Amino acid sequence: MKYILVTGGVISGVGKGVIASSFGTLLKSCGLGVTSIKIDPYINIDAGTFSPYEHGEVFVLDDGAEVDLDLGNYERFLDITLHRDNNITTGKIYKLVIEKERTGEYLGKTVQVVPHITDAIQEWVERVAETPVQGTTKPQVCIVELGGTIGDIEGMPFVEAFRQFQFRVKRENFCVAHVSLVPLPKATGEPKTKPTQSSVRELRGFGLSPDLIVCRSEKPIGLEVKEKISNFCHVGPDQVICIHDLNSIYHVPLLMEQNCVIEFLNERLQLNIDMNKRTKCLQQWRDLARRTETVRRDVNIAIVGKYTKFTDSYASVVKALQHAALASNRKLNLVFIESCQLEVTTLQKEPSKYHKEWQKLCESDGILVPGGFGSRGMEGKIRACQWARENRKPLLGICLGLQAAVIEFARNKLGLKDANTTEIDPETGNALVIDMPEHHTGQLGGTMRLGKRTTIFSDSPSIIKHLYGNPKFIEERHRHRYEVNPKYVPQLEQHGMIFVGTDVDKKRMEIIELGDHPYFVATQYHPEYLSRPLKPSPPFLGLILASVGKLNTYIQRGCRLSPRQLSDASSDEEDTVVGDILKGLKISNTNGITNGRGDGSSTSTSDTEGACGGLNGVTTNGGASSDASV
Repeated sequence: MKYILVTGGVISGVGKGVIASSFGTLLKSCGLGVTSIKIDPYINIDAGTFSPYEHGEVFVLDDGAEVDLDLGNYERFLDITLHRDNNITTGKIYKLVIEKERTGEYLGKTVQVVPHITDAIQEWVERVAETPVQGTTKPQVCIVELGGTIGDIEGMPFVEAFRQFQFRVKRENFCVAHVSLVPLPKATGEPKTKPTQSSVRELRGFGLSPDLIVCRSEKPIGLEVKEKISNFCHVGPDQVICIHDLNSIYHVPLLMEQNCVIEFLNERLQLNIDMNKRTKCLQQWRDLARRTETVRRDVNIAIVGKYTKFTDSYASVVKALQHAALASNRKLNLVFIESCQLEVTTLQKEPSKYHKEWQKLCESDGILVPGGFGSRGMEGKIRACQWARENRKPLLGICLGLQAAVIEFARNKLGLKDANTTEIDPETGNALVIDMPEHHTGQLGGTMRLGKRTTIFSDSPSIIKHLYGNPKFIEERHRHRYEVNPKYVPQLEQHGMIFVGTDVDKKRMEIIELGDHPYFVATQYHPEYLSRPLKPSPPFLGLILASVGKLNTYIQRGCRLSPRQLSDASSDEEDTVVGDILKGLKISNTNGITNGRGDGSSTSTSDTEGACGGLNGVTTNGGASSDASV
């Protein structure tokens, strides 16, 4: 097993996740099996109880683990299925060691950070590195990202563990890549290397010498700067790589390839890569990068959420929208709307904000209402669903978005004015959304309905079923502790709300749809978790196509994008041949879908996530990149 440790210096959020995943992309494209491990030095057992403002979104794996959003980055990059143990936290390690101490496994010895904690870390890494993440084949390379920055007190046990680990697995099987910021102060107009020098010096002081120094910068740095870093950091000039802000994150692995990273890793880790057969290994990445640059026509999507001040709170949702927009040959423009600003109380207190947010909503091509918890902003989500329903605006609701759509429909179509969720009003007379048996009051971590679950489609035809390829069932990932009250389902269906998907027992409502609407779909599961660049999630693809007026044509063509849809040509121009894209976007008709993306096979390409700085060119209403630093 070969190991690549990725550390960070100077500041957090410098882009270690992108760099780590790009290493994996390069090696996987050369035919090697790759797995990833993310180490988070916080004491939490997992990310399940984090506020979205604290650490971004909580990513959910197939096995129900609530983990750091970087594991979502790895899955999209490498098209692999990770497990709960691929995310290591200080809390997990200490819990493991304390449990061993309680059962007497240390034979009465004093339990200490060294050697007991550090040994536990090394054993965990070795065990997880051998776990298959794609089929049954064991990986050949394990990429480990150490969160935080070198010098953080909470990360010290992990740094010491890897200092020992390099001798445990031998030098030819272990290398270190250090990601550091090279700032460019406007006052001087030249890049400064002193922060990187100090960071590398500190890393070497802890016993780890970097084999590669990856410099993150706003603009490309010159050869003289690389030579200066080389001289002061004890590495060769060819071991200093600059990754500057790019228009698209798809260019990151390509830029690393141009810097001969594959050749270096092949020699340093003795990977025995056939260098003569790697000319086409990144062709899919080049195609994706080219497509992101040639897209010209826009689609404006409004995300009506509760945590829009920090866009990483919706990292996977943004990525899924990007995948769908790219598949439809549209440039995605995101408009983030704080749902509480759409409420009547805002009209009374701050009318200017109220009208401004409503104007954004009305000017959008489509609306997405994502998940969330708590009462704040719920009424705003409900009003957004009402506006989309009454004005026939394409809408996709996810998790809480489905619950908001059901409550709105009950209030305004069934006349149940007090319809609500017990999460907000436990004493409501018409509880349209109720607690699930899995929810244990007072115990928040890991008590929800989590992970991959099966959704059974009804026999009646529906738009969302067509988008998935008319299967009998699909499997998607869930994260919720409330559900639609089954006793109201007959009433809702009598008035036009169709429940086209349920769980295997047909007791839990999974998908709703309005039959007389261009596109009004909501899912209890989170389809964004399984979206891939060349296999966009069907619900998201439906939203984008409906928003640009192409959904009916797409369905009539058997859920295949026509060359005209994929080109920037106007409707009266001749079709253009775009065969390579058609191959990547084909959705087959199957009786069962095992990956939730429209077919039974794995995706052949990968994606990058959480780019640092300005690596991603998705426009938001604030003008900032929608991909915050990892």
